[in-house]
Amino acid sequence: MLAGSVVADPFGALRSECLGLLSEAIARLWSGIKLDGIKVSLPSKLEFGDLTTNVCFTLARELGKSPQELASALASEINSLIPSRAELLSTAEAAGGYVNFWSDLARLAELSISSARCLGDRYGHLEVGPGEKRKIIVEHTSANPIHPMHVGHGRNAVLGDALARLLRARGHDVQTRFYVNDVGRQVAILAYGYDKLGRPRPRGKPDHFFGLIYAMTNCALEIRRLKEEVNRAIRAGSDERVRRLKAELDSWAFSAHELRRREPDLFDKLFSAVEGDEDPEASISEVVRAYEAREGWAVELVRGICEECLRGFRETLDRLGISIDKWDWESEVVWSNLVAKVLASLEASGFTKVRAGALEFLANAVAERFGLKGELGLSGEFEIPPLTLVRSDGTTLYEIRDVAYTLRKFKDADLVINVIGADQKLAQLHVKLALHALGEHEKARNLIHFAYNLVKIPGAKMSARRGRFITLDGLLEEAVSRAYDEVPEHSPGLSEEERTRIAEVVGVGAVKFTLLAQDPAKEITFTWDRVLNFEENSAPYVQYTHARACSILRKAGREPEQPDFSLLGHPLERELVLAIARFPEVVADAADSLRPDAIANFTIYLADRFNSFYASLPVIRAEPRGLSDARLALVDAVRIVLKNALGLLGIGAPERM
Repeated sequence: MLAGSVVADPFGALRSECLGLLSEAIARLWSGIKLDGIKVSLPSKLEFGDLTTNVCFTLARELGKSPQELASALASEINSLIPSRAELLSTAEAAGGYVNFWSDLARLAELSISSARCLGDRYGHLEVGPGEKRKIIVEHTSANPIHPMHVGHGRNAVLGDALARLLRARGHDVQTRFYVNDVGRQVAILAYGYDKLGRPRPRGKPDHFFGLIYAMTNCALEIRRLKEEVNRAIRAGSDERVRRLKAELDSWAFSAHELRRREPDLFDKLFSAVEGDEDPEASISEVVRAYEAREGWAVELVRGICEECLRGFRETLDRLGISIDKWDWESEVVWSNLVAKVLASLEASGFTKVRAGALEFLANAVAERFGLKGELGLSGEFEIPPLTLVRSDGTTLYEIRDVAYTLRKFKDADLVINVIGADQKLAQLHVKLALHALGEHEKARNLIHFAYNLVKIPGAKMSARRGRFITLDGLLEEAVSRAYDEVPEHSPGLSEEERTRIAEVVGVGAVKFTLLAQDPAKEITFTWDRVLNFEENSAPYVQYTHARACSILRKAGREPEQPDFSLLGHPLERELVLAIARFPEVVADAADSLRPDAIANFTIYLADRFNSFYASLPVIRAEPRGLSDARLALVDAVRIVLKNALGLLGIGAPERM
């Protein structure tokens, strides 16, 4: 197999060989024993071998002997089989009841490095079998089209994009979707304010322009409301309520001052228009009603605004290297009459109840009827709150539209992944239970809420209604600017064009890596000293390591034509070979478990090992030539793996830094 061999999964080949020899040895020693699910796994420490098995502890219960005694017999039998059966395995050892397996480093290096160099950009793409391939929709980002995307949307976008990349690397048919929330009060507030201003052409980036109008409109509405509340409280003689309302009014007055400084003419015109409106709330409600009814004037107004905001979103996503396959509109779901059909089906299911004129979905009853609480990770005592589907005034809530939209997505996929914040856990649970209530049990079980937590920036207080947030565009600009200042310290002598290009790749990559490298369930605290650290645990560190590998290959000026992999024996070389060999399995595990952070952490590990290797061992000047060529081939394989790993995260891998 080894001479000129190329395999998609070198470590998998080693794993299969170990499993085969292990099973054969057990059959030879204890022919009457039948064991299901024999496994070999990664040891807890490198000194315990490349793979290990704890099967002797199971055998001990069957045979009444100590695990260590059985491990010794098993290791001896496996070693007797290795000369005639093994290509990648060198030896098996008994230790503490475990059997540890050690590969033949030269052979594993030849197979792994040759495979990586031959497959190139495809190395690491370990596809599932034909019968396991699925049609998957990953819905992500889905920012409301009323203001620019902020850093939280950034985490959503890069996670969704990385998931799609990983799942495609596994061979699945993946489509990304953006759900445009163009129905409801928030968009109506923006439309109301924009209309009051005479529908001016956007100034600058459109999503930023409309975000400012949205904040100004909210501010004007709140100040008007609070003034009316204060007057009512004064007439009622409620001094404490007056004090509380005036404090809130002062807070909004300060927000008004902040907003007016940004665009005084727009603010003054909008504030006067809101003050002069007899009933702003009625006007906003009319926009909501007319748009849901698909009246021409409302569609022209709201759609026009949303399209402009989406144009701004596309610019931001393009800079992040993220593309969306399909943009779905919430209004299309409403206009399709699908919501009405879903409502009728839910009412017919027996899991709804009218309370105070509102129609409620009895989510807890569904969970109990179908015995779902354990499956959903809920305790039997937990009471799932009901969901209001239709208000007493006849208007629907967004969750029922989400149920309808989910059913629409399942027409094009058999697995749907919603990348949505952890704060939407209950809403996503309601959607899943509504599918169960409709009898769509398989769809419900194939609906995944990929939850992620907050991103915190020390000292930043965010409020879209007040126009205060860290925009994703601003964060990217800051990152690129800081990278521009940092790059010359690590690569002096760059041309202005190279410096600008590298700063863009490094700055954007730094932000994306920070948002990906943490467990999605955990909060991220965003600090620049961590984000742009060229020395450890960051995208610039991994990118710089990739560039270093490229530099070594350029300086060598030759192809490694006669590598002698038998000369690789240093512990650091072994760690690099094993990492290269394992990369396809790392990608497969990350895709199957939906953990992009596993790829980010792998790149840090590989970069650490490579930099230690580079600092400890000569490459180009190594003697003899066979060793130099082997190390050059190793460097090239590391380069390929780092580039491919970063690519799966949507991050560039510059060849110079």
